[in-house]
This record gives sequence, structure tokens and C-alpha cells, in this order.
Amino acid sequence: MKNVIIKIGLLTVVLFFIVNCGVSKSSTATAAAAAAKPTATENDEVYTAKTKSERKPFFKDSDTENHWSDSIYAQMSLDEKLGQLFFVNAYSNKDSVHENKVKELVSKYKVGGVIFFQGGPMRQAKLTNIYQSKAKVPLFIGLDAEWGLAMRLDSTYRYPWNMTLGAIEDLALLENVGRNMGIECKRMGIHFNFAPVLDINTNPLNPIIGNRSFGESKTNVAEKAAALMKGIQSQGVLCTGKHFPGHGDTAVDSHKTLPTVLLSKEQIDQVDLYPYKQLFDEGLASVMVAHLNIPSLEPAQNIPSSASYNIVTELLQKQMGFEGLIFTDGLGMKGASDFKPVGDLELAVLLAGNDIFLCPDDVPKALEKLKIFYANGQITEERLAHSVKKILHYKFKAGLNKYKPVDLKNLKEDLNSPDKDALHYTLYENAVTVLKNEREILPIKDLTQKIAYVKLGEDVNSDFVTTLKKYTAITEVSNINVDSLNAALKKFDLVIVSYHKVNKAWEKHDFKSNELFFLNKIAQNNKVILDLFAKPYALLPIKNFDEFEGLVVSYQNSPISQIVSAEILFGAKGAKGKLPVSINDNFKVNDGLTTEKINRLAFQMPENVGMSSAILSKIDAVAQKAIDGKMAPGMQVLVARKGNVVFQKSYGYHTYNKDVKVSNTDLYDVASISKMISTLPNVMQLYDKEKVTLDTKLGTMVPLFAKSNKKDISFKDLLNHYAGLIAWAPFYKSTLDAKGYPLPQYYRKIAENNFTTKVADSLYIRNDYHDTIMKFIAGSPISLKKEYKYSDFTFIILKEYLEKATHKKLEDLSQENFFNSLGMNYTTYNPLLKFDKNAIAPTEIDTYFRHQLIQGYVHDMAAAMEGGIAGHAGVFSNAMDVAKMMQLFLQKGSYGGEQYFTAATFDTFNTCFYCPQGVERGLGFDKRLGKDGPTCQCASASSFGHTGFTGNMAWVDPENETVYVFLSNRTYPEIGEEGNKLAKEKIREEIQKIIYESIDK
Repeated sequence: MKNVIIKIGLLTVVLFFIVNCGVSKSSTATAAAAAAKPTATENDEVYTAKTKSERKPFFKDSDTENHWSDSIYAQMSLDEKLGQLFFVNAYSNKDSVHENKVKELVSKYKVGGVIFFQGGPMRQAKLTNIYQSKAKVPLFIGLDAEWGLAMRLDSTYRYPWNMTLGAIEDLALLENVGRNMGIECKRMGIHFNFAPVLDINTNPLNPIIGNRSFGESKTNVAEKAAALMKGIQSQGVLCTGKHFPGHGDTAVDSHKTLPTVLLSKEQIDQVDLYPYKQLFDEGLASVMVAHLNIPSLEPAQNIPSSASYNIVTELLQKQMGFEGLIFTDGLGMKGASDFKPVGDLELAVLLAGNDIFLCPDDVPKALEKLKIFYANGQITEERLAHSVKKILHYKFKAGLNKYKPVDLKNLKEDLNSPDKDALHYTLYENAVTVLKNEREILPIKDLTQKIAYVKLGEDVNSDFVTTLKKYTAITEVSNINVDSLNAALKKFDLVIVSYHKVNKAWEKHDFKSNELFFLNKIAQNNKVILDLFAKPYALLPIKNFDEFEGLVVSYQNSPISQIVSAEILFGAKGAKGKLPVSINDNFKVNDGLTTEKINRLAFQMPENVGMSSAILSKIDAVAQKAIDGKMAPGMQVLVARKGNVVFQKSYGYHTYNKDVKVSNTDLYDVASISKMISTLPNVMQLYDKEKVTLDTKLGTMVPLFAKSNKKDISFKDLLNHYAGLIAWAPFYKSTLDAKGYPLPQYYRKIAENNFTTKVADSLYIRNDYHDTIMKFIAGSPISLKKEYKYSDFTFIILKEYLEKATHKKLEDLSQENFFNSLGMNYTTYNPLLKFDKNAIAPTEIDTYFRHQLIQGYVHDMAAAMEGGIAGHAGVFSNAMDVAKMMQLFLQKGSYGGEQYFTAATFDTFNTCFYCPQGVERGLGFDKRLGKDGPTCQCASASSFGHTGFTGNMAWVDPENETVYVFLSNRTYPEIGEEGNKLAKEKIREEIQKIIYESIDK
């Protein structure tokens, strides 16, 4: 179509360089900006644009489209034609006065589109339907959704900023982000997403672009923007590339003034226009023209680029061949509104070549003037038809020829589905960037070292710290005096410092002077890993990078970025990100070290491991059913798959009085699970070292049994509970008087002489009673019939064996060999020595032995008489710690980069040797899958685990790579006449069934 446009103030374009800029900058800021700005040689790649015939637009014309747009145009009045050029702003968080004003603009002044700003999704959707009902020609609905609807709307999903996405190398991920944005926009009745930002942020001091840019590399910006655009437009939603011809090299805000860009024509062509050329070839629907003073492109003084014929028509349309819709940036911005008054401004930008006036100040006044300009020939019918018909064509492409109102049903749910969090995790796993890793300090492998944590910045850090503490013991240290702080840090081997700034794109992320001072002093005196939850430009003023052993850029201070970054520090995930901008001469674009992924548990959305969040959420109802039915006052439930914790929740309270809520870090008495997570792995290590074999006899293992009726019991039969041992013995009863109270010859209320073995509060048993227990076991009868019979004696005996063989106490063996290095810092015997009582769920109110509340003391009576440390019971832990040991088993002895025992040893212990005889057990592991077993019968034959009398279960299924942990205190306040209701109602099995139902691949 031939364009006839009256050119105002058209001057010959000349090439020249400007030495001095009219925009004032501090000398320090200028130096920082110059240091970070890439040179021409860094942008030497030239993009050869495709010819018009080679371009493959997303939205092809059709005969139907041509007929529809021509017929609509033919029926339009002049007011309706001019009205199509206006795209007015609207809010869904304002009052009826504002709503009525927009309705009037639609019905009376026939505006062609509405761009929404702040509000909420349901309110905006309702207003969209109202405004559309007032329009003769369906409206374009637009939104700035650069990082999703949440850029403008509450209760919607917030994706990472472009700067964060710029660190990701996998373009398919960005296309997926765009696809999600497109789906959300379409669900909201939005036709234009004013994204992607194509500005190349070559000026670190840019106050308005910054995090909105993909970075300072033109190729990076082009590739990332193209991927995002493809995803958005694949859903039929139109994209707008902005801010043409490039807003990246500015140091002032065009909302407040007219910025000057002092780049040569060649620089602009080679750098700033590079992404536009690529996206035009990929089918970009529209462009937004910025309000910039660019002397090299528009020699007339102080003409904003949006009003420049040289820029909008000569450069954008003729030289670059762009045929899509052209928007101005907001006409209410000072960069435009200071140029000309209302009406005259609209005329100027129209004649410059724009199609749509975005956010005009005064539509009625502008329309009146435009009609005058039309009447006197300043606006020709041909010029008007060019833009209006183009607008109608794109309304057809957006589906407005078959307009349907926004469906309000399930709107919020549709906009916030769990798969978005799943994608978000993956994005940060690919974005977090490691810039320094001296002596391979990352990932942190040694969990026995003392680690301190120091927070800088004023924003929240709770998810980061919580996740760090899931890996090992972390001590938070703070002090207003840097010398006192360093004095406190001296006793630590490593210091993690994190910097947290508010997660808002336009907020300043700069360190305060006192924070820089603290950071410098801490780095000088300690081994430090710095983790930055802010834009990378915050690093610019740091001079002493050599002082840091580790440096991580996590970009944003969101919950997911904090979780993922902590995982990377401890090797549950490996770092992959590349820096999208340069930091002085210290770090360049695309710098980024990969770090090792060691096999520690990570954290993930269920959807990322082939599970359903919606189905797993059904666990909530089962847990509540158990609590309401008084089967247990509270519980912890954890589910992991493929090395990732995907579900971890705590329910209820410590007691039915509801005084203390259960938290994920609270400890439970795990009862017989102690056998599997403490005694058994130590035995497996001795087997691995060939200290014992399957055929080794008990008489050889423990000299006490050498002359007993148990001397020929094999190691294999002992662990299979196939040795004929009796189930247990009530040792405590022989130490009580007729009324059931402790006898003085066995107990003291205070520790003294040979009475130092603590049984409970103010109750100490004589130290030699252990010998009495062992002698009883040695002399107890055994079954003459070879059959399965579960017995606590097995692991009481194994504790004796371990301590004799290693000359160490069981509690020390478990701490040294497993708990410390696995980061099981909430796992211990006798937890009151390490933890506050309120962090431990009470197990029962004992009315038959100790006659007191049992909280922090082992429930099992025999274990209590052993001072709380026994082979069959005594361990206190939480679901997360138990899961670590179960994951070690799932990984056949490997965890955190360390091999604790061989895979062959694990396979031996997980073998069901007597399955043909009906004994569904491994060596120390339960494998019962039948109707009498503890599983839902949906577990595989290779699965294994254990249960605990106090209401616990830990189960692993290698075939599905799942770990399931259930902890509770179902014995509180007492068992009661109904017995084990938790087991009878099959609560744990019901939850396990839900886990299997949630697996879809």
C-alpha cells in the first residue's frame, strides 16, 4: 500500500558524533557505566535481515481477513476511524468514576483499544467484558506483562525478569515462559502483551530499563526475546517489541524527561537495531517507539523519536521493512507530552508513521483537533486508512472477528496452576550464576565444618535460610559492630553472606555504604561465599573480589530463587547460568562457572518429576481425618521422587490441647525406624568391610552368646527375624513395686554413684542393668520351628555387636559415620541434650512405669532402661532427616558425593532371602506388601522400609524412585482401649496410595 504522508520538519539525515551530553552524571557513576559498556568490537556480529519474501510472519493474511477489515472500514464514520487510533489506559483498582470515564471513551469516542494497568484479574476481566459490550468494533485489550500478568495485576503469576532470563542458555525454557504468558493473556481476554523488551542495557545506570532488559549482549537479547515472542504469539497473543530504536543506553527516565542517546548511526544499526531485525524476520506483530532524542538519527533538535519521520517511517518501515503495527510509547510521558500540546502531539506522531496513540492525555480534545487536521488536509484519507485498516487486520488476527467475553469461571485457578511453579524452579536452576569458585568451595561438601550465616539487605531471607538448614547446621550471626561480628565469626570454618533486596524491577538494588564496609571486612577475615539476590549491577562498587572464595548471583529475591540458590550451594543442583551483563573489568558477559551436582536431596515441584500437585494435595484431607479421629494429634509427611522433595508438610499440634503447632523441624520419637536409620547402616558398613558375612554365627559376633542356645544363629537369619527369638520382654516390670512404681534398689531420683543412666525426668536406673538385659536375652528360649517372628532382640543384640567390634558407642558411631556427614542435624538420641523441649513432640503420658509426661525421652521401655540409646529404638528425628537416610538407601549407599557402603552391599541387604518361605523381609528392611504389611500394596516388590510403634513409617520404592516418610505421635496421650487406630484405619497406607496415584510418568 502506497503511503502518502505529509512530512513536518523533514531534514536531511547526517552522520555526526556528539562529544558532550546534556544529561548530568556524577563522575563516579559515569566511570562505572563506561567500564561496563561493551565496545563496538564486542558487538561485531552482523545480522543480515531477510527480504520481505523470506520472512514468515506468525499471522498470515487471508481473503477472509481482507474482506472483514475492508467491510468494517467501509462502514466507519470519521469519528470511528480516528477513534481506532487511540489506546487508552484503564485500571481495575479504581472507582466507578474512572470506570464510567473509560466506558464513555469506548461508547462515545469510539477508541480502538484499552491498556490496563494496576488491579486484579477478576476485576479486570469483568471490566473487559463491560468495555467490550460498549464497543461497536471489538476493542484491543493490552497489558504490560513483561514478566507476566503480575507486572500489573495482583493474584497472578510473576515470572522472572528479563535480566534473570538473560542468564539462561536454554532457549526452549524462554519459549515455554512465553507460551505460559500467552495462555494467561488469552485467558484474560488480552490481545497485546507489550513485550518483549528489546533494549540492550549497555548503561548500568539506566533507571527505567535495567532488569527489564535481557542484558547488554545484542545476540543474547535477540535470541532470548525471539524465544519469548515465539511462545507468546504461538497462543494467538500479539507481541510488541520495545522501546524502538533502543532505550538501553540512557541514564534518565523518559517518563520524566526526554533522554538523549549519544550513539552514532552505525552503533545504533550494529547494536540496538540488531534484535529488531531478528524479530522482524521471526514475525513480530508490533513495535513500540520510544520517546528519545537521538541526534544521529534525527538531526532536528529535541524531537522525540516517536515524532520523528526519519526514525518511524524512513528507518523502521522503509529501511527495515517493518509492516506490523506501530505504537507510540505512552503519550502522557514527559518525553512526549513536553514536545507538543494535546492534539498537535497526536498529529506529529501519526505523521511520523505511528499507527496507535498509547495512553493519550485527553482523547476528546485530541479527537477534535485531529478532525480539524483531517478537514484541512494535514491528515489525508489515505494516511488514515493505512493505519486504521492495519489495526482492523490485526484485530482479525487476534480473533476479534469472533469476539467472546472472558469466561469468569475458575479464572484465578487457571491463572495460577502448579505447572507455573514447576517451570519457575527450572528457570532458576538454569539462571543462578556462579562467578567465583576458588578451590572448588562450591558445592559445599563437608557438612561437618562449622558454617555461619550473615544477612545483608533489608528484604526477607527466610526461604534461603530455611533451605540452608535443611542441609546442615547453620548458625546465624549478626552484630551492629563489624569488629564484634568478625570476632564472632572466628570460630567458624565458612561464612555464607547473602544480600537481599526487594523483588521489584525498578527498585534500587545498590549496597549501602555501611553494607559494603561490613562485606569488605568480613571477606578480609573469613572464608566467604557471597550470594546476591539482586540485580548483578549491585556488584559494581565492590573492589575486592579476590577476597571472596565463592560468588553467586541469584538475580531476584523470590522464594524459589532462594530455595534453588541454597540447593546449588550444597550441590543438590549444579549451577548453569551465564552473566547477562559485565561488571567492570572483573566479570564479562557470559561468564559463569558450572558446579558439580552431588546426589543430595533437592526440592522441586511435583510436576517436574512426573507427579501431580493436585493429587498430592489430597494428603491434606487424610491427615485431617487422622487428627479429627484422634488417631494422632499431629504429623509430618514428606514425599520425594527422583532425588527431589516434592511434598513436605506438617499437620496438627503436639497434643490435642493445640498449644504447639507441628513444624517441619520438630522431632519425633521414630521408635523402630531407629533400627533402619541408625543400627542397620553401621552394620552394613561392617559387612561392606567384610567384618561379618551372611553365615557368621552369633556366637562369633557376640561372645556372650558363644555358649547359649543362640550361638549358631547366622547373621542372615538374625536380620531376617528368622532365628526363633521371642518378640520382646517387659524388662521394666521386674523393677517396679506392686503398685507399678520404680523400686529404690533399681532407681534414684537424682544421679549418684552407679545410678547415672537416665530413664526420664528425675529417674536414674542402676548402670549395670544393661548386663541384666543382655543376660536375659542370652538365656531366653528360642523357637525350635524355623519360622518368621519379629523380635526387638535382633537389634538389641546388634548394638552389642557393633560396640564390641568398633569399641565405640552406637550413638557415636551413627553421628560420626552418618548423621554428621549426611547433614542429619535434627537426628539424635536423647534430644533434650541438644534441643528445646518445645521442639520435640511428646510421646505419651506414662501411667505404668515412669509416671510422667514422656517428652524428649524414648517411649520404648527397654530403650529407656538403656539410657535412651538402644539398637531397636531411641532415635529422635524429623521427616527431612529420615528422608536423607532413605535417599542414601535408594542411591545404594551413595549420598552427597560420598559412598558410605557399596551398591552390592545394599543389594544384599535388600534381598528377600526367605520370600519362598513367606518371609517378606530383607536384612533389617521390611518388605511386606501383602494385606498384613504396612504398605498400600501398590508398592513394587523391590520396595523396602520400616514402621515404628509410635506411629511412623519410612518407605522407599526404587522402581518409582520414591521416598515416603510419615512421622507422628499416635501414642499420645495413651494407646487407649481402641488400640492402634492409625494402623487400623490404614492412614499411612492411604497416603501412600495417593502418592502412587499422583505419578503420571
